[in-house]
Amino acid sequence: MSTLRARSACDPASERPPLPTPRHTSCAAALALTLLALSATAQQPRTKPVTQAEVDKITRDAILIDTHDDVTSKTVTGYDIAKPNKTGMTDLPRMKGYLGAEFFAVYVGANYVEGNHSANRALEMIDTVKTDIIAAHPNDFVFATTAADVERAHKDHKIAALMGIEGGHAIEDSLRLLRDYYALGVRYMTLTHFNTNNWADSQGDIDDPKITHHNGLTPFGKQVVLEMNRLGMMVDISHTADPTFWAALETSTAPIIASHSGCRAISSYTRNMTDEMIKALAAKGGVVQINFGCDFLSQRYFDNEKTALGDMRPKYMAAMKLADPDARDAAMAALKADSYAKLPPATLAEVVAQIDHAVKIGGIDHVGIGTDFDGVGCVPPELDSYNKFPALTRALLEKGYTATDIKKIYGGNILRVMRAVEQRAAELKNTPAIEATIGPKPAATE
Repeated sequence: MSTLRARSACDPASERPPLPTPRHTSCAAALALTLLALSATAQQPRTKPVTQAEVDKITRDAILIDTHDDVTSKTVTGYDIAKPNKTGMTDLPRMKGYLGAEFFAVYVGANYVEGNHSANRALEMIDTVKTDIIAAHPNDFVFATTAADVERAHKDHKIAALMGIEGGHAIEDSLRLLRDYYALGVRYMTLTHFNTNNWADSQGDIDDPKITHHNGLTPFGKQVVLEMNRLGMMVDISHTADPTFWAALETSTAPIIASHSGCRAISSYTRNMTDEMIKALAAKGGVVQINFGCDFLSQRYFDNEKTALGDMRPKYMAAMKLADPDARDAAMAALKADSYAKLPPATLAEVVAQIDHAVKIGGIDHVGIGTDFDGVGCVPPELDSYNKFPALTRALLEKGYTATDIKKIYGGNILRVMRAVEQRAAELKNTPAIEATIGPKPAATE
């Protein structure tokens, strides 16, 4: 993994294109606005004790929106989300009363690229959201595609269920498939997963010389972004390589998101964003949604994970193959305890530190929550499901954040982006569908 050397957006020698700012704001003006925003959002720890009544009121009033949850990889194989998830983080008993809206991951693994099975898998994952979650539990979940839908669900005391595709290879290089996914209700797409596809580079293999890379987005990749703008689908840059981020940011005519990332200044995992990237994302109206994975949160955990837990994967795979559910759950619980003993997990304080850093760099209007629950193996025990969010609320209040600030972080900011993306689509409603094709595929590197 590599980190591109940070350069100023005003540096004429920068290898990436200059960052466009709204109404072509000058670099000097943009810097002044950034400094003003930072001074306005600096948090001071509060001295007045936080009351349980304050925490409870925010829990009731805030629309907590998680932009990435991978429980769908379990429901698609038969797990009932209404039953306690003994080896995971997501289940209805722990969602109810705390979670306002969920972007369920339509995760398509890189292995489905072989033989062109990506679209088939995407459709299966869409179906598990609609059939195994929403239709199976209509008193608790309601299908949603817009910001207004989310707000309506909150008033009706239901959880809004939305979808985001994870892995741009799911469109199989076809804008027609992209439009089909939108019609089925998908409202964001992560341009890559850990694999570079035929039009966008991934962080996961950017240092692999055997992979053909594109220096960000190909011309077709830019058309994908523009068609997402036309449709009203959010562009998600979590998992992308740094050049892909910059290309997507330059190309998009609507705010973009990082659905489940973090701050590289705190943990150098290159799935996280540099301060420069966070500032640029914010300048164009986007949000970074903080990932609760331990390696995203903690440099200590990231540095020691491979050494301390390198032998855990084969044991985990063996446990997953156990036919008896009780034996499987017991084996998984034992492995979790073993891993925590070998390498203590990240903490609630480190989640607060990530949020606080992102706010100081990007501003209070540009940070949200993207837990990656059931997509990562380790999260802070104090925040291992949605019913633990009151602890985060209390910690943020103690840090000096107001109820208004917390409501923005929990859901207000991503709702604003959703509205902006919807508005841009409305502006483009008379624009013809983009009919671009990818052209000849790059030859494999020997």
